[in-house]
Amino acid sequence: MTSPSPADAPEARGAPRPALVARTVAVPAAAVGDLLRMLPEPQDAGDIVSWVRRGDGLVGWGTVVTFRSKGADRFDRAEQWWRDVTAEAIVRDDVDEPGTGPIAFGSMAYSAASDDESVLVVPEVVVGRRGDLAWVTTITTDATVPGANEPLDVQPAPQAPGDVVFGDRDLSADRWAGAVEEAVARITSGALDKVVLARSVQATARERIDPRWLLTRLAEDYDTTWVFAVDGLVGATPEMLVRLERGLVTSRVLAGTIRRTGDDSHDLALAGSLARSSKDLEEHDYAVRSVADSLAAHTSSINVPDSPFVLHLNNVMHLATDVAGVVDDASTSLALAASLHPSAAVCGTPTADADRVIAELEHMDRGRYAGPVGWMDASGDGEWGIALRCGSYDSPHSLRLYAGCGIVAGSRAEDEVAESVAKLLPMRTALGG
Repeated sequence: MTSPSPADAPEARGAPRPALVARTVAVPAAAVGDLLRMLPEPQDAGDIVSWVRRGDGLVGWGTVVTFRSKGADRFDRAEQWWRDVTAEAIVRDDVDEPGTGPIAFGSMAYSAASDDESVLVVPEVVVGRRGDLAWVTTITTDATVPGANEPLDVQPAPQAPGDVVFGDRDLSADRWAGAVEEAVARITSGALDKVVLARSVQATARERIDPRWLLTRLAEDYDTTWVFAVDGLVGATPEMLVRLERGLVTSRVLAGTIRRTGDDSHDLALAGSLARSSKDLEEHDYAVRSVADSLAAHTSSINVPDSPFVLHLNNVMHLATDVAGVVDDASTSLALAASLHPSAAVCGTPTADADRVIAELEHMDRGRYAGPVGWMDASGDGEWGIALRCGSYDSPHSLRLYAGCGIVAGSRAEDEVAESVAKLLPMRTALGG
């Protein structure tokens, strides 16, 4: 099995690298087993990539090339770079399904003003599975390398990070509650309709934090989410921002949240109250409208259900709506993700007003938290979630964890703090806290 590339693998910031050579072959699904157990121990958290849900998806390791960008044109530059790279690629694909052939995993900064870079990563090896179909793709820049000869070896289980200490990062819970109260006052005054405020927590471990440990724990505990890792950003998102497959685009909108108690009968009653909550329905409606309006510009037809359903996760329940449409232009999945970002689910309404309030009240750089994260193949098909329930590596021993809450006129600061604690729980539990 190829070992991961070093952390200083080649980067491209504008011009394409030498032509990619990609080879995809089908393999027996039984040979793949648990995708996450295929990942070799990384030298650095950024050496592995993952996009897995309920056993299906993609994992990869090593780095052929990366692309990084900042600023307002970060999506356009990344998409153009990928178009240029794939236009020159030499491809032999025996499977010919979304996610085969040349593939890039991506994680985009939330804000154009962020100091964090958006990134596309092309791994050396990708293992994929969709139901009974499984495959291996090898990617190089050397046309003499035959590729796709990777043995599929199950790797030893990753080790736990040991004791982990958690502490407030940018704002304490009390100060963040004050920011929520200020946001509610502005909404009540008519300055805006909704704003999403996020907070961060620092997690520091005694031992090195193996990203495979986090991915495995998250996949076990939150099997309805997409468990992701891209360039040191690791998490489990319940929110599919956009999926594009052979012209059909879908988006799952989550907004409106209530914490589960663990008592099934009580949680059923809570789900009913969530579905009737005027505050949560208002928040959800803002998010759905922002997604539907953005996708309408790229589709010939679009379907928006009349009312949301309640999505049950292990720790919380969300109001959820699945929006679908038929794309009638040349948009890639990344371009569609760019058109949807930032949605009301992670920013607010109106967008410009909410963004200004976020910049003023959060007192932090979100980095790639709440930005699109996912993958794209050479055809432009792909899946992009919103980077939620996640953490970003500061060092091999520490991560910055994030959680955000939608604030509307009926929001109460103490409830929002409790909701943020619930949303931090997946990463804290995965770390052992």
